[in-house]
Amino acid sequence: MREKELRLALVCYGGVSLAIYMHGVAKEIWKLLRASRAFHDREPNTLTDSGRVYHDLLAEVGRTQQLQVIADIAAGSSAGGINAVFLAHAIATGQDFGALTELWLTEADIDRLLDPDAKPTSRWSKVYAEPLIWMAGRRYAELFEEVEPDTREEVRGRLSRLIRSRWFEPPFSGANFTRDILNAFDAMAAAPPGPPLIPPGLPLDLFVTVTDFHGHPERLRLNSPGEVVETEYRLVLAFHDSGQALPRHLADTPELALAARATASIPGIFPALQLAEIDGELAARGQAWPGRAAFLERVFPGRIARGEDLGSIALVDGGVLDNAPFRPAIAALRHRPANREVDRRVLFIDPTPGKSAIRLRPGPPPGAPGFFTNIFRSLSDIPREQPIRDSLDSLHAISRRAKRLRYVVDGMRPAVEAAIAHAFGPGLALQGLTAERLAGLRGGAHTLAARESGFTYPAYGQLKLSGVVEAVAELLVTLGGHDARAGGTERVRAALWAHVRAHGIGTVDAPGDPEADRVPYVAFLRAFDLGFRIRRLRGLIRAMNAVAAATGGAERATLETLKLELYALLAPFLARAAPERLSAPCATTAAHAHADPGPALDALAAALDLRALDAETDAGFVAVLARVPLDARQALLLAYLGFTFFDIATLPLHQDDGLDETDEIKVERIAPEDTSFLRPGAGSLKGARMNSFAAFFARAYRENDYLWGRLHAAERLVDILLSTLPVDAPAPPGLAHRFKVAATRAILDDEAPRLTAIGDLIDALRYDLARVG
Repeated sequence: MREKELRLALVCYGGVSLAIYMHGVAKEIWKLLRASRAFHDREPNTLTDSGRVYHDLLAEVGRTQQLQVIADIAAGSSAGGINAVFLAHAIATGQDFGALTELWLTEADIDRLLDPDAKPTSRWSKVYAEPLIWMAGRRYAELFEEVEPDTREEVRGRLSRLIRSRWFEPPFSGANFTRDILNAFDAMAAAPPGPPLIPPGLPLDLFVTVTDFHGHPERLRLNSPGEVVETEYRLVLAFHDSGQALPRHLADTPELALAARATASIPGIFPALQLAEIDGELAARGQAWPGRAAFLERVFPGRIARGEDLGSIALVDGGVLDNAPFRPAIAALRHRPANREVDRRVLFIDPTPGKSAIRLRPGPPPGAPGFFTNIFRSLSDIPREQPIRDSLDSLHAISRRAKRLRYVVDGMRPAVEAAIAHAFGPGLALQGLTAERLAGLRGGAHTLAARESGFTYPAYGQLKLSGVVEAVAELLVTLGGHDARAGGTERVRAALWAHVRAHGIGTVDAPGDPEADRVPYVAFLRAFDLGFRIRRLRGLIRAMNAVAAATGGAERATLETLKLELYALLAPFLARAAPERLSAPCATTAAHAHADPGPALDALAAALDLRALDAETDAGFVAVLARVPLDARQALLLAYLGFTFFDIATLPLHQDDGLDETDEIKVERIAPEDTSFLRPGAGSLKGARMNSFAAFFARAYRENDYLWGRLHAAERLVDILLSTLPVDAPAPPGLAHRFKVAATRAILDDEAPRLTAIGDLIDALRYDLARVG
């Protein structure tokens, strides 16, 4: 049975009170991940509500392919940042994400969010503000007309208390917000945990955008002057779990709480986050933060190096400058390990597509903008809501390159196979093959490719060498703790290139004997060129896919099983360059790489030990070939030996994207506008009103948006799961509808006892469900 991983990179937008909608979406993703883990581990389907439905759907998909769903990247900003933090924590620890739901419904309320010192002391406080309340009521009259009279009064009452709270200071309490976030982590930890929702060895990355209010200096290198300093306000708090150690650990909860509190610090609503607030709350709880110093040094290295007072740091909402953090999520796609075929999707959650989450007025103004509208919208709305076209264009470019690479390889294959067969004989696969003989054949094929390519080979060799040198420099910077912001990266690069030139490594001899260790260039690549080996094995796996697709029955099943063994040969190469693995043997020498890179290179070469791994790989591939049906053996052997031909032609097309997953990267969206299973989703969210603050004013609105978050996500996730099926084995007609009905019914049954303020909506949805089911 064909095995595939559906890997999700999640990007969560900001949206103020629409955080509650995004909690519903994130909860549904969490339930899918739990169902996938249980199904993959062959556990009985004891899950509840929609989790049981997803388990059944995976079993249905399993008639064609074994699918495992994994979320290994999460990025978020503002309201989306909070949800990304909690979901990533649940994925890493296996803790109960569902334990947060009641906290969202109860605590995300104006009366609880208001700072105690800001609340009006009596009904007569700021009585002169009553005209403002009346004007607000008229401006959002439609908001009150669409709800029950008692809910209208609830909203008006909360709006009155908000407007009569303190002025010219943030009305919401930062300390209470921090306390709520820490309480949420406690609630997750209190519930019985399950296993992590990501396999061992697979990294998990979390990125949360914040805005450094005062900014921090960044050095920019120019030709003349050599260096200038500018102030940078964007800040991405990055958290990484390599997956190499158990139990998995993404970050200490105080660090995650700081990220969640900072990214949602809406200017004028919450005070900016300062470290004293986190320290004070932790002290009041008696909670330790053992990694505080290391965390601050990692996030604010420049300030610490300059001896600045960290107490002056002020962090505000990440959505001010980056409300859709695609860039760090895309960057994290580089060098992801894979143990089987990967279907990579970037999934972004946008509760208000095409609209600003916070607007200066309800609709677009007619004609030319006024004086203040022009100023304030240019300063706030436009930077916050800049479309994501650039990020999507980047992803589409990667996918286009992947298609182009496949087209080039497919077109070259007949000529390459003919050249290899002519050089080594047409019955190569019938001859006795050992690991030693395979290594010799591989060296001979490399020499043949170098000779046949003529003047192209030196250019290819220089391109490959430069990529390896840059990758080694990047690794030494990380291992040695060099400060990239203070020019540490450039110093290591310069020293490394000087070493390359001084030792003759940059001289590419062709055709020559490229496997001879006497050639410095070859010796360097044999010690450090991970990329070539990874590309070769991935090319071999793609060849196995092509052979399997052309066969059927028991032979195809055998090839699918053997393909997993090829992924097992690939895995050690992907893990070799993990800084966590290399830190102990290489950190000391890497710290001095800017002065003398020689000892650092020696230590790194010994730690990587690629020559021994090459021998193990050759032996493993020989063992796989011995079990491959005879008619497929020749094709796989020719693909392996002929890889240098392909690499010479395609390496320039990679454009240094560094991606190991060379298939297309597809983009998916979850938004109300994308759903129509029961009723059109656009306009279904109450929290989108009142400049996206409305859900803070009434529990009924929060229940409404949370429920729609789950329903919209369930509809889209069913479609995404079924879209992973092969083109030649699509989902049977009606399958998607059947599982959407089952998931919707399960969600309504699960939530009806909890969501008592929207009983009429649940009844109406059940009626709609009976009608379409």
